[in-house]
Amino acid sequence: MKKHHQDIRDLIYVHLNQTDQYVLSYGIEFGEFAAAFSGSLNQLLLLKHRFDDADFNMHTQLEYCPEERINKLAQEDVYGYGDFCWIDFLEEEVLNELSDQEMAELLFLGHQKKHLKSPFYNKLGNRFVYLAHDDGWLNKIYYRSFKDFFHLLSEVIAGKLGELKLEKTILGIRKKRAYPQVNKEILLSLTPFIKEGICFSLRDADHQRTRIEIPIWVMGDFANMDDMYEEYEQISNKPCDAKIIFDKKTKEWKLNVI
Repeated sequence: MKKHHQDIRDLIYVHLNQTDQYVLSYGIEFGEFAAAFSGSLNQLLLLKHRFDDADFNMHTQLEYCPEERINKLAQEDVYGYGDFCWIDFLEEEVLNELSDQEMAELLFLGHQKKHLKSPFYNKLGNRFVYLAHDDGWLNKIYYRSFKDFFHLLSEVIAGKLGELKLEKTILGIRKKRAYPQVNKEILLSLTPFIKEGICFSLRDADHQRTRIEIPIWVMGDFANMDDMYEEYEQISNKPCDAKIIFDKKTKEWKLNVI
């Protein structure tokens, strides 16, 4: 039973496949991805989409989103597109140099959501291949450098925490509280767990006077997020495997592996 996409907001599942250089995730949406790489994303060659303000490239017969329209795309109901797949590239000229073989590989990526050959093309200079089905529900992202993945995760955890804990001002207006991003070193040290598949649960966060504790469970490898969600519902009643803790006084994050 697929949950409504609002349920996605407070649970993050990530499973890192080092050999093939991709991460499977649940709970991270394109809007959050675009915000994390704001100003550093190149143009996006759209392999599967429903964005109606894209430009058309004659050679590939595909549409693309120029850099200056990425924010507009990020405001869309991308979840409602169904399939949403793209690969970034440096400039339109490079699209015109793609061979028939390379175009066939790109179409296969968008259609089957897996690679035939390396998904990183020197011609395109791409950092990512973004393959989503119901964006935020099941995302498979290839990363040329996993540093980008850890940057995304550190930003998204802090961002989600700020959205969940909306504070009431004196006038009763709810405002977002900004939290610093989680230190990359903390997340890097979780790599062995992330390779198995882990879940960060903001919905189960323990908000104390001096600290906020976000529990982490090692879940295993899931390609079907319905199964992952069922596993979370069972495992969340058990003690967690680790916690990331935000100290309200020092404004710093730390990790507690249990």
